[in-house]
Amino acid sequence: MNASVTTQKDWWPSPAKLNLFLHILGQYENGYHQLQSLFQMLDYGDSLAFAVSNDNTEIKMDKPLEGVPDDENLIIKAARLLARKTNCDKSAVISLDKRLPMGGGIGGGSSNAATTLVALNYLWDTGLSEDELAELGLSLGADVPIFVRGLTAFAGGIGEDITPAPQPEQYFLVANPNVHVSTAEVFTSEDLPRNTPPMRWEDYEFEKTWNDCQQLVANLHPEVANLLQWLVHYAPSRMTGTGACVFATFSDYTLAEQVRAKMPEAWQSFVAKGVNRSPLLDKLKQQR
Repeated sequence: MNASVTTQKDWWPSPAKLNLFLHILGQYENGYHQLQSLFQMLDYGDSLAFAVSNDNTEIKMDKPLEGVPDDENLIIKAARLLARKTNCDKSAVISLDKRLPMGGGIGGGSSNAATTLVALNYLWDTGLSEDELAELGLSLGADVPIFVRGLTAFAGGIGEDITPAPQPEQYFLVANPNVHVSTAEVFTSEDLPRNTPPMRWEDYEFEKTWNDCQQLVANLHPEVANLLQWLVHYAPSRMTGTGACVFATFSDYTLAEQVRAKMPEAWQSFVAKGVNRSPLLDKLKQQR
């Protein structure tokens, strides 16, 4: 047996996030939107494993993600970007344990990209700082730096201006109405509000914020509206990001699970704890 082959994979967490609110303040000349949001890290998500070697420069998925060619996969894009940036000629065969819905507004693809950057920076010993990895990640997507830094945080600008903002511990029931929402369609819609006044982070209260994308998406996708209407009977509820996932907030895990048990089977769902520090950072710390 080849000594470089391991039979037990070392898995790296790729956690979900929620936008506890999303305000759209305006639009820049380059088309990007100026926003304010609170990114809440969760203790639940996908996992990735990386088989690396010095044998060649091949970077590929162990099993291609269904419907996503490797060349279009953010995981592969992140790995190749890191290799180019650092002139690294090592290989990586990447495995993905996918639990988060694609296109759900909970950061699955962006989180996968961030975990790839953080893990391979360590495993390849390419030596980039957190700031350098976050800057690299921004070219892959506005949410990637949040996952690289791994802290629950307020975000401004297009999402890259990050201020750590620890939140009281609570639990979230996250549900997916099984529709795909096009982020591009949301952000190009004439009906999207783009004039919410800026707020001071110090003034944040969940009840005094909202998601500027929610009504538009609910109008376009009745399934999202139905899910919100169902959840709000049990707890404060809101759509995350540009959807389609919706969350309800609970102070108690058992109560969240009890509501989840009542949920119609057509809706996929999970209960997760909000954490102020990503499990990815904890994994990296263990390696060191």
